[in-house]
Amino acid sequence: KMVDPTLAEMGKNLNEAMKMLEDSQRKVEEENEKKYARKDIPGPLQGSGQDMVSILQLVQNLMHGEEEEETSQSYRLQNVGEQGHMALLGHSLAAYISVLERERLRKLTTRILSDTTLWLCRLFRYENGSAYYHEDDREGLLKICRLVIHTRYEDYTVEGFNVLYTKQPVIYISSAARTGLGQALCNQLGLPLSCVCRVPCNTMFGSQHQMDVALLDRLIKDDVESGKLPLLLVANAGTAGAGHTDKLGRLKELCEQYNMWLHVEGVNLATLALGYVSSSVLAATKCDSMTLTLGSWLGLPAVPAVTLYRHEDPSLSLAAGLTSSQPVEKLRALPLWLSLQYLGHNGIVERIKHASQLSQRLLENLKNLDFIKTSVEDELSSPVVVFKFFQEYSNRDQTSHAAQASTIQHPIISSERHIYDTFNQWLGEQLAQLVPASGVDVVELEDEGTCVRFSPLMTSAVLGTEIQDIDQLVDCLKMKIPVLTSTLQLREEFEQEVRRTVGLLYVEDLGWPGLGVVRYSYHSDGKNDDKQEKELEKINTELLKKLNELESDLTFSLGPEFGGQKNCVYIGMVTEDLDVSELVETIAATGKEIEENSRLLENMTEVVRKGIQEAQLQLQKANEERLLEEGLLRQIPVVGSVLNWFSPFQASPKGRTFNLTAGCLESTESMYVSKAQGTGTTPPPTPTSSFAKQKLPGQKAFKRSLRSSDGFSETSSISHCDDLEKMDQRTPTLLPSQEQGPLETEKAEEQKEAQVQTDTEEIHSDKSPPDCTKVENQASQR
Repeated sequence: KMVDPTLAEMGKNLNEAMKMLEDSQRKVEEENEKKYARKDIPGPLQGSGQDMVSILQLVQNLMHGEEEEETSQSYRLQNVGEQGHMALLGHSLAAYISVLERERLRKLTTRILSDTTLWLCRLFRYENGSAYYHEDDREGLLKICRLVIHTRYEDYTVEGFNVLYTKQPVIYISSAARTGLGQALCNQLGLPLSCVCRVPCNTMFGSQHQMDVALLDRLIKDDVESGKLPLLLVANAGTAGAGHTDKLGRLKELCEQYNMWLHVEGVNLATLALGYVSSSVLAATKCDSMTLTLGSWLGLPAVPAVTLYRHEDPSLSLAAGLTSSQPVEKLRALPLWLSLQYLGHNGIVERIKHASQLSQRLLENLKNLDFIKTSVEDELSSPVVVFKFFQEYSNRDQTSHAAQASTIQHPIISSERHIYDTFNQWLGEQLAQLVPASGVDVVELEDEGTCVRFSPLMTSAVLGTEIQDIDQLVDCLKMKIPVLTSTLQLREEFEQEVRRTVGLLYVEDLGWPGLGVVRYSYHSDGKNDDKQEKELEKINTELLKKLNELESDLTFSLGPEFGGQKNCVYIGMVTEDLDVSELVETIAATGKEIEENSRLLENMTEVVRKGIQEAQLQLQKANEERLLEEGLLRQIPVVGSVLNWFSPFQASPKGRTFNLTAGCLESTESMYVSKAQGTGTTPPPTPTSSFAKQKLPGQKAFKRSLRSSDGFSETSSISHCDDLEKMDQRTPTLLPSQEQGPLETEKAEEQKEAQVQTDTEEIHSDKSPPDCTKVENQASQR
């Protein structure tokens, strides 16, 4: 059909009009979107996104930081190695494989999971086991607890917590286990803390870090009699602190007797991959489950931990979460699957063997060091070395110390242990800082106190620890032992010297690793507490500044950032050649000098104010006296001038000067007589400190001087005095009877000055000290 041209034109115009309206509306909406994006969307998300280079640069800046302060993190990244790259590749492949079709993905994940489980069971001698791969190393034990609850409580799936209420389950954990493990299990399982029973370690017989089997037997019997259900026992093959192994064989027999599940964890499980395994660790292969942390043992980043277990009912394993029907979750094993193939059996064994050799190397060197005590239960099976600094009986005699040892909680013994803990804390921090590749750290043990721990299975693969690093660690330890022994021996002497010195206060701080803590006591004169505290802080701050300006090997500081005493001077580690009496004397004299100088400045304002008032009064009095002496007529302008012209008045000038040192007004009569300004009253002597004593060239402060230097000073003084006597003999002297003219007298004086100058140059060219009197005084003082 034909369309009316008028209608066609109208429709065209309408379309154009609507398009214009829509375009304007679209522009408004786009502008609103741009305004919204600029205002509310973060910067990196604005626009069309960032390119790959910019994103990687941002990641690099976040990893290393702009100032590169965290050197330990960059050091770790440099030692990832090719086996670490395989683990990282596994994570990327897992994300890529997850997009495959479901059937192909199921076959691939089944193959990866079965291969990895078989390889791990063969490597660690755990036959017919299943594996659960998890990120958190505690998650495997948590799923095992769920499995045991489902197994022991048949109606748990239906009844839930009601069956647990009727018969409360009990989980037994060693007191040497890692901190917070029992609480974490109860929180995740929804159980009260009373369901966890901590089993003490042996204290009278056997190792102090092994679980007491006899006591555990009695605890289980008591729980059974009270209607509870013994559920699971967590044993250690290498405790978290010292690396000790429980009696796994006896514990397994006890668990079979009471139908309990035995779970084993610890760093010593890594030695199961070696050719020779000790019997104590080999017993772990008979347990019901174990947790392996292969990432730290082999230096593999972001590799999951593995829990190997034996159980016949797959439905209960599925209910407990140990297995999953989701193929994507099975891809957790892919990084480990790639890394194990890359390393091979020889590579895996070599890494674990290398860590064990590092431990043996360090242990052999520690046996030859004095004042070092090791805490190793089984030297052949444990790859963990724990040692501490310990000096037998310190400064006290053996008999008194033995008498004190009879009291368990004697205050002296507890304070000594606190001091040793502080010193070992300092030692561990120093070794970790000097030899970062060793990976040593500080650990707190219940019976041993603070110790230094070397666990190469947890650190050597990541840090790249070698034999030369162990030798360097031993050399640093040999350097620190004399410093520790000297400081420990001089602490008591320093305390006695400070207590005997007036003006100093000894502060007891057992947590400070050093010679001690001292405070200069401010002599208050009726001030309030706030003002006295400020003055005390000012004096001790200035005292610390003065001590740090001295050339000495000591370190003076304000103490730790948290928990330290205020307004104190903390003295660090010292050597055996320290002169304690000179140090204490210097601190006391310097503090006194600072206090008197501060008092002088504080009183200066008051002294000047009083002096000005006194000067005003004296000037007013002088004006009144001048009026009386001159008379009233001389004060009239015209009459006084005429009278002074006929009869001048002679008056002596009377001035005043204000002496800041003495703080008083003085007359200026002596100035007009001598035509020069006098020095006035002699100022009080400034207190001198002991650091003003003369030291030999190159000798630092607070060091004991050698006797050979004394003999050298005495010999030099004698030779220098002989030279002066010879000079006096060669100097020409005029007798009274000799008469000389003016010209001859001048020639004689010139010859005398030339002779004296020549003798003086000869004497100064000698190597003896220039001041004979000062050297003789030093010799007489000695």
